[in-house]
Amino acid sequence: MPFPVTRMRRLRATPALRGLVRETTLDAGDLLLPIFVHEHEERLPIGAMPGVDRLSVADAVAEAKECERLGVAGLVLFGIPDAKDAEGSQAWADDGVVQRAIRAIKAEVPGVIVVADLCLCEYTDHGHCGILQTTAAGLTTVDNDASLPLLARTAVAQARAGADLVAPSDMMDGHVAAIRTALDQAGFPEMPVMSYSSKFASAFYGPFREAADSTPASGDRRGYQMDPGNGDEAVRESLIDVEEGADILMVKPALPYLDVIWRVKQASRVPVCAYNVSGEYAMVKAAAAAGFIDERAVVLETLTAIRRAGADIVITYHAKDAASWLL
Repeated sequence: MPFPVTRMRRLRATPALRGLVRETTLDAGDLLLPIFVHEHEERLPIGAMPGVDRLSVADAVAEAKECERLGVAGLVLFGIPDAKDAEGSQAWADDGVVQRAIRAIKAEVPGVIVVADLCLCEYTDHGHCGILQTTAAGLTTVDNDASLPLLARTAVAQARAGADLVAPSDMMDGHVAAIRTALDQAGFPEMPVMSYSSKFASAFYGPFREAADSTPASGDRRGYQMDPGNGDEAVRESLIDVEEGADILMVKPALPYLDVIWRVKQASRVPVCAYNVSGEYAMVKAAAAAGFIDERAVVLETLTAIRRAGADIVITYHAKDAASWLL
């Protein structure tokens, strides 16, 4: 019925009424905190990401304890090894920095979810997400098929270390099937795979590459990450990953791709994660430092919008702050 019978403002009159009819909620348990673990004892601030540091294994354990205290669901681990090579062999080494961090966290904070990012870019000396090949035409490209066994090997190493989920972010074709098969054959049929199924070749990753020391030495990642103009392709990528065995899908970045989050959720009907990436975080921090915005209000509105778009899980560098504001 039209006005005056219908008055939409009736249910907006008080905080209690607004809370009663709120369609999308935000809880600390919806959030995962990404952290960067290196092989040194000191905390190393990341200039482009105020409040985010490279951490020692001991500091990673402390961060997990803080997440547990605040109710944050868990952490996503990125490793920064001292030694890199053409294949990224520290990614699957039993004593690799991420494997050591996983074991330490699960020993002391077993209730916190530990997600192991699964990629080679932080571990290769060339900074790409797979191993390189030179074509007959003399071009250097990532060898998709030759990279799959290395990604599978990394997944098994992370599972053996005690990760709760493995999260392949490399965007190689066929990677979920290769990882699923390797995990099953190694005795980890219950290990979930959270696939970065819609990872766009985005300008919003800049600060991350400083944090993870993963800038490609040459070229870029547009040959395997997605074109920002493609939504149908993102849905297709996601459905292929589900067919290959992905248990959770991810869209990255989050804010420029809210429509993709919605479309992937509607098409797949599986849990969807969105990564509120480093550039999105850095912009909020810079604007807040300049006094242009209210950081708390903007962060909570942003995370609610990502959830409203269809994300069941949000990876965000704001996780601890948001959790403290939601207490």
